[in-house]
Amino acid sequence: MRVAIDAFNIALAHGTGVATYGRTLASAAAGLGHEVNVLFGAGAGYSKVPLLNEIALAEVGAVSARGPSRAALARGIARGLAGARPAHDLPISGQVILPPGLRLDARRHSNVPNLFKAADLGFRAAGAFSKVKVPGTDLAHWTYPLPLKMVGARNVYTLHDLVPLRLPYTTADVKHAYYRLCRRIARDADHILTVSECSRRDIVRLLGVDEDRVTNLYQTSDIADAIAGVSEDFVARYVEGLLGVGMREYFLFFGAIEPKKNVARLIEAFLASAVQSPLVIVGGAGWGGEQDVKLLKSLAGMDTRKRIVWLGYLPRQMLAMLIAGARATVFPSLYEGFGLPVLESMELGTPVITSNVSSLPEVAQDAGLLVDPYDVRSLATAFLQLDADPGLRSQMSMRGREVAAGFSAEAYRGRLADFYAKF
Repeated sequence: MRVAIDAFNIALAHGTGVATYGRTLASAAAGLGHEVNVLFGAGAGYSKVPLLNEIALAEVGAVSARGPSRAALARGIARGLAGARPAHDLPISGQVILPPGLRLDARRHSNVPNLFKAADLGFRAAGAFSKVKVPGTDLAHWTYPLPLKMVGARNVYTLHDLVPLRLPYTTADVKHAYYRLCRRIARDADHILTVSECSRRDIVRLLGVDEDRVTNLYQTSDIADAIAGVSEDFVARYVEGLLGVGMREYFLFFGAIEPKKNVARLIEAFLASAVQSPLVIVGGAGWGGEQDVKLLKSLAGMDTRKRIVWLGYLPRQMLAMLIAGARATVFPSLYEGFGLPVLESMELGTPVITSNVSSLPEVAQDAGLLVDPYDVRSLATAFLQLDADPGLRSQMSMRGREVAAGFSAEAYRGRLADFYAKF
């Protein structure tokens, strides 16, 4: 088939779990022999000079002070609601060096100027999906709940979770607009994909979707590729140089600093445990994370022993090094559609402490220590247990790799192939 995949998250300068999903989906579809076309919504219009189009693609994730003009957005909104906006191919010559996140297993790249922004505004104003046309496309795969529909193709939407409806206080979404969008997808989609049985149950129950219209393919990760061929000795030197501690001598949390990640309880439990191994926190501030950021900054000012280290956002290769060198990853999230940090840690052989709620037990299975994310004492006990027992850490490392194999790229490609065959 000829499959179009949106670049809404793939193009972000700082990758997310959904960006990883988009990249791995493109790779899996291409690996199955399908022609993959990644659809961008860059602000630049189509130029008759191919090199300028390629440059626009390279800049799509860059932070810019200049947004689209009101006139350009208005034209995009009107055209998307009235008819189908055409996509223009962006041939890749190799003369322009693309950011690593955009080096995808795709035969084609296309762009519709301001596609995603215009579609969002159009839906808010008119309650209707904007339409786009990519000639020859058999299947459009929207990797996020977007108010877009591709004409002349079957439209599949991935709903990773319904956190804005399950834990509304943890997200910035306008809840009635989000619900309206998801209900519209539930009604009109040719099919809905998701990434866990937990999310599948939520979609069926909260959106009223028939069970046979929702398929869980789980998710995979490409984190190991970031440090393929790197020796354990090099990882040890790397973390020593970055953190000043040895291999397996620190606990790690990574993820956005936002309400659902439960960072305040994580810090409280770590301090209550009094373990001597430091806690390293990797992640930028997200919506609603102001109080947690204040806590981190205040602790950093008082912490002369550097027991808590906050590094902010890190590039993917640096993050992979820190995961591979950690004593354990601690991820006590309140709710996740999948929980990619759990899989990424197990894939790299790092033990995991995570929550016993939402999808997280599906991913960790019997390889992780599961705790009540609202119970600080339970989390502190898990810190102590893993810190004091190297034998347990070794067992969890081996078992984690075994569990992670069930979510490998090969396993994911097989599930995707089965879906395409039925669809």
